[in-house]
Amino acid sequence: MNKKAIIIGLILAAVALGGGLYYRSTHTKSGGGEHAEHEEAGHKEEGHEGHDEHGEAGSVKMTAEVQKQNGVVVVPAKKQRLAGVISATGKVEANADRIAHVSPRISGKIVSVKASLGDSVSAGQALATLDSVELGEALGRYHQSKTKLALAQSNMDRIKNLVEKKIAARKDILQAETDYKTAQTELHTDEERLSLYGVAASDLKGESHKKPLLPVRSPISGIITEKHAIVGELADPSKSLYTVADLSSVWVMVDVNEKDLAKVRKGQAAIVSVGAFPDLKLKGRITYIADLVDEATRTVKARIEVANPGRKLKPEMFATVELALPADAPPVVAVPEDALQDLDGKKVIFVAESEIEFAARQIQSGRATGGVVEIVSGLKEGERYAVKGAFILKSEVKKGEMTDEHGHGK
Repeated sequence: MNKKAIIIGLILAAVALGGGLYYRSTHTKSGGGEHAEHEEAGHKEEGHEGHDEHGEAGSVKMTAEVQKQNGVVVVPAKKQRLAGVISATGKVEANADRIAHVSPRISGKIVSVKASLGDSVSAGQALATLDSVELGEALGRYHQSKTKLALAQSNMDRIKNLVEKKIAARKDILQAETDYKTAQTELHTDEERLSLYGVAASDLKGESHKKPLLPVRSPISGIITEKHAIVGELADPSKSLYTVADLSSVWVMVDVNEKDLAKVRKGQAAIVSVGAFPDLKLKGRITYIADLVDEATRTVKARIEVANPGRKLKPEMFATVELALPADAPPVVAVPEDALQDLDGKKVIFVAESEIEFAARQIQSGRATGGVVEIVSGLKEGERYAVKGAFILKSEVKKGEMTDEHGHGK
């Protein structure tokens, strides 16, 4: 009996041990499967990251009809020669050839001010009037000369009449004619003096008993940029009452690096932009290059004259200038600036994978000039891309991302 009991005990122990081994094997296989799944998922994620590294940032499908409605235009990438550009910073200044400092010709007291800061004025317009003692004296001499001339003419006519009646000698008429010509010359001199003071011939007509006032006129048309005229103050030729500037064209003074001097010349085209109007690109030309190099900055001053429609460029504005260089470099793949879009912090171009599918491909850009950007990598010659409507495609990609996030949130 003891032997049988021992045998039965060994059999039961073997069965229990076998079941434990079976359980452990099954559990190990199951754990291994989970681990394998994790490894496979990780491999897939790594593969997805590697896909992003190759530049694919997103894709969007759009039928040909919708493309047409949204203005999406697809063209093959082409190579072209890009003109080189020298960038420089500068400051806007008034055109010194179109500035006038307005001051009176003679001293006087300001009795009226007819123009203020920022006013548009025309050439010959009176900006202020003065009460001048010197003008009064000049007008007095003018009226005396005018009276003297009238008397000389009357005397000459009387003597001519007497000579014809043989009452006066012929030598008397010669003296009378001499006196008349002398009076005529004196009146002309007085008129010239008044004209020099700023009194026009039309101002001399009228009542002579009125108190004479001296008008101070603008010599050019433009905008009043400075005003110092105050009623009651004394003014003289050494004091500028107004500064008038014609801002229809301005100067931009830039600092050209010494190493770029060989590429810069008078008459060279330039594109000027300012921070206040980033989309405004104004064309100008270099009209002056200094002969001296600044010792501290190793730069040379250059002057660019720019047409200023609408007077958007204002003196003292900071400006950025691009000086165009000849297009002598080898051709490169280049696209318009509008074809580039920022997507998740990356510069992308939408490449046409098919007639209806576009892929946002990350690119590396190079030089930019005249609204065209060099593509260093990410786009090859002949590949079709969206030259217009890239912003619409970007919007569609962003919509898809938002829809996916919303779905995961649910």
